[in-house]
Amino acid sequence: MKSLLSALIIAGLSSAAFGAGDKSASVTDNEYTLAAYYFPNYHQDPRNAEWHGGAWTGWELLKRAEPRWPGHAQPKVPLWGYEDEADPAVMARKIDAAADHAVDAFIFDWYWYDDGPFLQRALEDGFLKAPNVQRLKFSLMWTNHDWLDIQPAPHIGPYRRLVPGAVTPETFRAATDHVIKTYFSHPSYWRVNNGLYFSFYDLSTLLRSFSDTSKTRAALDDFRARAAGAGLGALHLNAVVWGRQVLPNEEAVKDVTVLLKDLGFDSITSYVWLHHQGMPDFPITSYAKVQEASVQDYAKFTQQYALPYFPNVTMGWDPSPRTVQSDPYTNAGYPWTPTLGGNTPEAYRKALEDAKGFLDQGNTSPKILTLNAWNEWTEGSYLEPDTAHGLAYLDAIHDVFGN
Repeated sequence: MKSLLSALIIAGLSSAAFGAGDKSASVTDNEYTLAAYYFPNYHQDPRNAEWHGGAWTGWELLKRAEPRWPGHAQPKVPLWGYEDEADPAVMARKIDAAADHAVDAFIFDWYWYDDGPFLQRALEDGFLKAPNVQRLKFSLMWTNHDWLDIQPAPHIGPYRRLVPGAVTPETFRAATDHVIKTYFSHPSYWRVNNGLYFSFYDLSTLLRSFSDTSKTRAALDDFRARAAGAGLGALHLNAVVWGRQVLPNEEAVKDVTVLLKDLGFDSITSYVWLHHQGMPDFPITSYAKVQEASVQDYAKFTQQYALPYFPNVTMGWDPSPRTVQSDPYTNAGYPWTPTLGGNTPEAYRKALEDAKGFLDQGNTSPKILTLNAWNEWTEGSYLEPDTAHGLAYLDAIHDVFGN
């Protein structure tokens, strides 16, 4: 705490004013803010070249996807083609499409391991160098899970861990120094309640990085202090919460409310509906049923957690492109899971309308909605246009939330 107070003094801030940053990039409780998760695996990266060979990107999984049962709509085909997201011109089209359809921000899945960053070029070479970057806010979710050899995954596990998600305290400091220097100072970085929004995907992995709660809290306080000391104001630390395992090796945290209070987080949200909902029917579970249960969860989580809960709307779910296509498709755990069926643009519009109705009840301030996802193509949850539906899912967002 001493280092935090020192940084506040250096920055000329009191604890009450912690976060008096660029209000032009802030979100107020008088408007809706829609933030779509962005999965940056559609550009070349040295790790993917090592693991998969050549110029491999996530597009290769999508191209090779096959129907796994009669009527299964695979492969999905992107309307804009298999583009390189690290190209600023390519990213500019994504930014325009998002901004034109009432999406306010991208939350980039952000990876940094003990030996350095991974998949950062979509953000650093694409988004930040796009000529229209000012049209969209951006922020980071440290996607700090283990990276497993599951792209594609054979039917029989266990799967080899390519990189552990937990990092050393020294790596945490180096990574967050990079965040402060490279991202937080950018005028398009997203602020919530005047704080720089920074999210963690996996709380259990975060704790393993520091061995206990008090050391984790000290690291987060130091992160806040360094941002304040750089003259950037406060952080808004967000935690992704979930009760069901999706990825192999995920471990749910017990007594999340106490932990988040002890760690000093500011808000919580969800990444995908499937972190909370079961899918009882294989190979297809009804999107409408999962959507209805998720709406009920909005109120439950708002009451259950002491921190503000930002609800989530998920477009779909079908991770079958991440499986070995020649293996029989059975219900064997991620990515061999049931899929969501009936997630038409009309059904998605209803999900958005119900989420808006919940936000209008005034229990969530600011009125933030997270969306899964802008481009989770190989998990079947994407807003980018495909050849089957065009811009219909983006049009649904605009119809419900656009001015």
